[in-house]
Formats: sequence, structure tokens, C-alpha cells
Amino acid sequence: MSAYDEAYRRSIERPEEFWGEAALGIQWDLVPATVHAGGRWFPDGRLNTCHNAVDRHVAAGRGAQAALIYDSPVTGTTRSYTYLELLDEVSKAAGMLRDLGVAAGDTVVIYMPMVPEAVVAMLACARLGAVHSVVFGGFAARELAVRIDHARPKVVLSASCGIEPARVVAYKPLLDAALEQAGHRPDHCVILQRPESPAELTPGRDLDWAAAVGGAEPAGCVSVAATDPLYILYTSGTTGTPKGVVRDNGGHAVALQWSMSHVYGAAPGEVFWAASDVGWVVGHSYIVYAPLLAGCTTVLYEGKPVGTPDPGAFWRVVSTYGVRTLFTAPTAFRAIKKEDPSGNFAKKYDLSALRYLFLAGERLDPDTYHWASDLLGVPVIDHWWQTETGWPIAANSVGIERLPIKPGSPTKAVPGWDVHILDADGNDCPPGAEGAVTVKLPLPPGALPTLYRDDDRFARSYLDRYPGHYLTGDGGHLDDDGYLYVMGRIDDVINVAGHRLSTGSMEEVIAAHPDVAECAVIGVADEVKGQLPMGFVVLKAGSERGQEEMERELAALVRERIGPVAAFRRAVVVSRLPKTRSGKILRATMRDIADGNPYTAPSTIEDPAALPEIARVLSDTGGH
Repeated sequence: MSAYDEAYRRSIERPEEFWGEAALGIQWDLVPATVHAGGRWFPDGRLNTCHNAVDRHVAAGRGAQAALIYDSPVTGTTRSYTYLELLDEVSKAAGMLRDLGVAAGDTVVIYMPMVPEAVVAMLACARLGAVHSVVFGGFAARELAVRIDHARPKVVLSASCGIEPARVVAYKPLLDAALEQAGHRPDHCVILQRPESPAELTPGRDLDWAAAVGGAEPAGCVSVAATDPLYILYTSGTTGTPKGVVRDNGGHAVALQWSMSHVYGAAPGEVFWAASDVGWVVGHSYIVYAPLLAGCTTVLYEGKPVGTPDPGAFWRVVSTYGVRTLFTAPTAFRAIKKEDPSGNFAKKYDLSALRYLFLAGERLDPDTYHWASDLLGVPVIDHWWQTETGWPIAANSVGIERLPIKPGSPTKAVPGWDVHILDADGNDCPPGAEGAVTVKLPLPPGALPTLYRDDDRFARSYLDRYPGHYLTGDGGHLDDDGYLYVMGRIDDVINVAGHRLSTGSMEEVIAAHPDVAECAVIGVADEVKGQLPMGFVVLKAGSERGQEEMERELAALVRERIGPVAAFRRAVVVSRLPKTRSGKILRATMRDIADGNPYTAPSTIEDPAALPEIARVLSDTGGH
């Protein structure tokens, strides 16, 4: 039996033995006597995640090793923190939070750009046993307000601005607007003043980060139960209350530490770079926690794959810091390929340190796989996971055994994940047959135990459809060799540059426009971002608004209510939407038309003539 087959079989057949051994990689305040019980991992163990990510490496003599490298082409600055320096920064920030009344179990919202203080803020919360909820800096005031109301933070940590290649985004006015809209009032906001755009502070509520941290006495680590929450991360669902994915301390630390060596093949002291954002799950898991738990050096990059300043940006970072493992989204590589199809910029840099390129966040198309593989001459590894799971479900686990790569597949299930393809009746599909991708329970350590303050919705969203299984929400199939192929979402969430966004929430915004009678938003294929939202709107009778005018107003509305991350720019005015007789809008068929794919009118359609009308309008407006 191969090394992979043996590890996988043991993880599924003897999970308590398997994860009990993995737990030895973590320092516990109280070593768990029970590995799994009542659906929870290590229920009687106690630990501190920040201690495991920072303090223990200093105690083990790694204090002088670089822990965090900050590289910001948008500001022209770089900074490196050793583990000892990071410990000093984090313990003082934790002291500041403690002085503001934050204690174990309290929540803290972090609304910050890609700066070292964002990482420090997350670790400082973990140090106190407080629960952080990072909100991506690209989200609009309304979205931030909804998350503040749901998380009910004692303190909000933010910055005066974020910096894009072409503009400065003032965060403080967005935060102020969010707090005006929110019902919940945090005790304090601590603002990191950035010289590019300093903010006006509100007396009595707002504090200056540098002054507040500078005046604080360092705080020690607070021991918490393994089952206590480490963070909440809100993910896109359909409209309404946000879905707050909960991550616990114990299972998370064990799974992420294990994944670094076994999935990514990374060793302590190596440079690991996840080119993502701390606002997304990839940033939580593989910029902040996993590399530090594993004693690696992690890179925090405040820039883009192109335009900061050119398509060689990633290669400069890899070369400068000797990056061994690079993890990013296929979107980034499509953007680089679009600007530099011949890969000339890569030839300017010494990339000899690079051992693996991991890609995730959306389906890796074979064309992009081959381009990256030919360019870099290292294994290009597609892998698949979700905000909910926290770490990879399927991957080529190179630290166990490198399996042959099949373009279009993220290879096989990672040990711990009992992946099945189920048909509508809950039966396993034969190889090659499409079905719902599920994971047989129990989920391994590190996966969400529930949704924040909403156990019922957790069961409804993930567990009820197929009893005994977790529903991933993706469709796909397994081949004869057990390789998984994930074909896309089976709900209405689209994937824009690796960010899952709800079409339902965009429809809600568009429907609020006074001239819109009805609308539908679909994700259409885009060679750079994977998918982009496109809106179809039916105007109210008597409205004489033009196509361009509506498109401009709706794009502005979505930008204001959801944020620029939605990348909503296309809206097409149509006379009617194609529907079934029961009133269901035929989004999948509309998507085929928009993508230029062949389509057939479903037998349930109310009026078949509605489909060619969609095609004609798209053709007239340059839709495809």
C-alpha cells in the first residue's frame, strides 16, 4: 500500500488514533485525554493558539528567525519581524485590548488592510482568548454594519486607509458610516494612522493605535478550552443574516500544523507565501496561523499580481525572500498570463528556491495549469477547500507522497476527509457520474463545528440534505482512480477572483432601484477572475431609462452596498426574464447563453421565446 493510501485509510478507519498522534505537534496546557466526543475534537484539552504560533518558537530558540515579512509595493516599504519581535508586538497589542476591557470570549472586529498590525491584531485576540472577526477591507459600510451587529464586538480595530494601486481607500468614513447604521455600539475603535491618509478620530470612542499600544503593558497568554472559538469569519450565503463560520482553537491548531508538513511539504524555517488577503479564509489559515504554528517565515504582501508595478511582482517577491512554497488563486496567474503571455518577466528573476506552486479558490482550468507549469518548471498543485473547512479537502499531499497530476482535478481527498459523490437520493454515484460533493461525518479537526449563534442554520445549510454527511454545496465526480473533479457551485453563490459572493444579495440591491421591476444576477465566465456577475433587469412599465444609464447606476449601487470586491459592471436591460411555469428564473440557461455555450430550452419553460430574446440583447450590447 502506498504512503498516501496508508495515511488516508488510517485517518478514516482510525481517526482518533490518527488525530491523537497529530495533536502531539501542539503544546497543550492540559493535554486532551479524549480525542473526539459528541462531535467535537479534543473536548477536554486546553491550550492557547498564540502561544503555539509565537511564544513556543521563541522558547525553543527560534527567536531570531524571521516570522513575518511585510512587502508593500503600493507604499514602497518592506519590514521583517523576528519571532521575538512579533512576540513583543503581539503581547503589547494584547495588553492594549486587555486595558480596553477585552477578555476571553469577547469579540473584536478587525477591519484592516494588508499591514503587519492586522496579523498582530489577530494574534493579540487569540492571546487573550478573545474571538476575532476580520472583515475584508473592500466591504462597504452596510456590509460592515451587518457584521458588527451580528458579532457584537467590544472593540473594533481598524486603519485610516487601505491602498490600491491607483487610489487610496479611506476606511475611517466607511467605519463611521457602518457604526451609524449598526444597532450595536462597540466601546472603542482603535485606528492605525497611515501617513497616506490620516483619519479624524472621534473623541471618547476612537484611540490612536500607536499611542494605545505604546502605553500598554504586555499581556500573557490565556488558556482556553480546545472547543472555545478562535474566530468568526462571515461567508457569503443567500440574503439575510450573515453566515458566521466558527473556528475552534484546538482542532484548528492541530489540523493546520499537520497540513503544513503533510499537504504543503513545508518545514520550519522555510519561507511560505500565501498571496491572499487576511480578510479571507486563505489569509487566516495560511498567511497567519498555519505558517507560524509550523515555525515558518510567512510573507504578507500588500500589492497585486500585476500593476504593482508590473507582471513580475510575484517573481520579485519569490526571488527576494527565497520563497519555497507559493499559494495563490488561479485568478492571479490568469492576470499575470494576460499581461505577460510569454513569461518574460519571470526570466528576470532567480526562482530557484521555489519548490511548489499551490493554487486554490476556484477551479484551475487546464490552460492556466499548463502555462504555470511550463513557466516555472515546478509541480503546480490544484487543491480545493472552503471557508467552512478551513484547510484543504482535496490536494496532492506532497508531504506524504506526490501523486501523478491530472489537470482539472485537485487530486485526491486529503487524509481526514471522507469525500463522497451522492445522487439526489443520497446514494454514492459510480465513477464518472456527477453528483453532490459531500464529506461523511465526522468532519476532521479544523472544520467548522457550527455557525456563530445559529446552530439550526448550520444543520439546515450543511447537514440536513444528506443525513450523516456535510454538504459542500459543490457538484462534481470521482474518476476510476479516486481523483476528484469539482465542477462548480450548486447554489447561487458565484466565485469572483476566489471570493465567494452571493448573487442573491446583489439582486436585492438591484431590485431596490426605483426603475427596476425584476432582476436576476448570474456569474458569467471571465478569463481573469473566473466569474463576474452580470445583471439582467426588467424595467417598470413607463420607465424610459437607457441601457448605459441603468448600467452605470446599478454598478454604483452594488459598489456602495456590497463593495468594489463584487466587481459588478454589467447590467443588461431585457423585456422579461426566462422562467419555468412555477416562476423559477432559469439562471443556469441564462449563464450558458451569456458564456456562448449551446443550450436547450428546459421542458418546464413558460415561454421558449424568452431565451433567444436574451441572446439577442446580449449580442446587441456586446455581452459575448
